[in-house]
Amino acid sequence: MNAQTDKLAILRYAIMIFLTLIFIYPLLWLVASTFKPDQLQIFGDMRSIRAILPPAPHDGYFDNYLIAFEAVPLMKYIINSLFYSTLIVFFGLIINSMAGYAFAKLEFWLKDFIFILLLATIIVPVETIYLPLYLLIHRLGWINSYVGLIVPFVAAPLYIFLFRQFFFGIPKEVEEAARIDGASTLRAFFQIVIPLAKPVMATVAILQFTYHWTEYLWPSMLITDNGMRTIQIGINYFFNLPNVPWGPVLAAILIATMPMVIIFASFQKYYVQGLATTGMK
Repeated sequence: MNAQTDKLAILRYAIMIFLTLIFIYPLLWLVASTFKPDQLQIFGDMRSIRAILPPAPHDGYFDNYLIAFEAVPLMKYIINSLFYSTLIVFFGLIINSMAGYAFAKLEFWLKDFIFILLLATIIVPVETIYLPLYLLIHRLGWINSYVGLIVPFVAAPLYIFLFRQFFFGIPKEVEEAARIDGASTLRAFFQIVIPLAKPVMATVAILQFTYHWTEYLWPSMLITDNGMRTIQIGINYFFNLPNVPWGPVLAAILIATMPMVIIFASFQKYYVQGLATTGMK
């Protein structure tokens, strides 16, 4: 029995390693390609193991990165994306958590009906509302403004749902004890409930930051001022050049990927815990 169990464990780990290699291959190829000097070498190595192996150190080893920053104001685009994505996450955590708490713990008229309508909007692709949303933003005078980038996406039904599911798991006795001590509902929420919600806060923060960091369509519709453009629009500029410089393009893509990798690595424990917790409700 133990021998059979060991064989199954070995097979399971072998499958996991194989799948890991499949998923990590594009990232390894991306990293290695940023150090290759020309397009011929980048794409010529794709059928061999050399595709994921960086070349030996040579003169101009980091030229692709230098060209990427010189061709477009990449650093400014990165700062713009960090600024507006971080503000969306900051205000989103406040608004979505308060809405999720209201649906989970408070009683008000037509609560279940409103929540069902809210959930129904999840199945509507966000791209279908971009045109009417753009017309609204235009009437409000928010074109070429961070307000137009941030305000429409602070609240999101999916994140409200995740918070609601998590708050269901917090015993009501915890909040009742706070109220006995004289705490208001708002104070109990911020001082008692929020500190317990680190897993779902991290989950929502990662999901929301990743979505808006990689968003291209809405910023390209709303922003025409070159000084406010985001990193995704900046990367697209490379493809408008007569001869696409693939080395600098891949270097820019890798630079744009790093904030998401860093954030996920930093909050991975809370992210997994948050998904597991909300999924059990």
